Amino acid sequence: MRDPRDVVGLLVGIQAQDWRSARLALRARTCGLAAADATPDDGSVVVAWLLRGTLHLVRTEDHGWLLGLTARAGVVESRRRLAEEGVTDRQVDTALQVIGAELACGAARSRAELADRLAAAGVPVVGQAVHHCVRLAALHGQAVLVPAGTSGELLVRAVGRHAEPIDRHVAVVELARRYLLGHGPATAADLAAWSGLPLRDARAGMSGLGTALVERVDGLADVAGRDVAALPALPPRLLPPFDPYLLGWADRSFAVPEHLRSRVQPGGGMLRACATVDGAVVGTWGLRRRGGRAEVALDVADPAHAEALQPEVADVARFAVGAAPPES
Repeated sequence: MRDPRDVVGLLVGIQAQDWRSARLALRARTCGLAAADATPDDGSVVVAWLLRGTLHLVRTEDHGWLLGLTARAGVVESRRRLAEEGVTDRQVDTALQVIGAELACGAARSRAELADRLAAAGVPVVGQAVHHCVRLAALHGQAVLVPAGTSGELLVRAVGRHAEPIDRHVAVVELARRYLLGHGPATAADLAAWSGLPLRDARAGMSGLGTALVERVDGLADVAGRDVAALPALPPRLLPPFDPYLLGWADRSFAVPEHLRSRVQPGGGMLRACATVDGAVVGTWGLRRRGGRAEVALDVADPAHAEALQPEVADVARFAVGAAPPES
């Protein structure tokens, strides 16, 4: 693929908790993508708290129905966290009004700017209060996040256009269809782990596909007409932290061998940047900048694998010159 919007659409969403990693995930799935073009600035993609309650880059047209499916648990969590920060229900209501008014002019605002406005309105801004006020505004459909150039900062902007309400069951079935198109063959448990929805919803979504669902003898399911055997072999790739390839299924053992598991998943919910050959993780990598140059450090044991990854090393360095490197 050459257009990052097509990549986002195929995967439904790309985790963007670390915006720089999301950009590198797009690079890995396109050909010759320039850092400046990694995110279209035409409003066709946005970032919001959606799948698994985390920030995801999605197509604007998918934002509304995904939010309707996934927002409920996040609203409860953010209100609880705000209460722990000493923000009263009345102050939460004030915060949502302030954020809505700030975004009404159409301009994007930084979190620091919103923090100043919230403090002036008497809303506590200590700890994680500002984060959860912004998150709550997004979960209520008031706001989305948009990138501020290549700096890695995400600005808060009003939702550009509201999607028509969609029946929850229809949305769950559509999510199952889209998930299988980008991640199949898979199981309902995989869909639940990837989306953050209850297993019962994932099962309902898959069963709702009817004759469009193909149940295989190995227990996996796919969308009818999709020929997995015809898909091209996976080329060597340098994948960033929290890449969709490692977040798309409940069990990562198909890609991460046992002897590398602790390096890839060191704990605390972390997923490190990985080097893959033929779809299997063969090591990890890091990226650092020295002046105007970017340097990729491979930690791969097999010299043949390291050699196969050299074009990727060069391409990541090329891309990174125009974008801040991810934490690794």
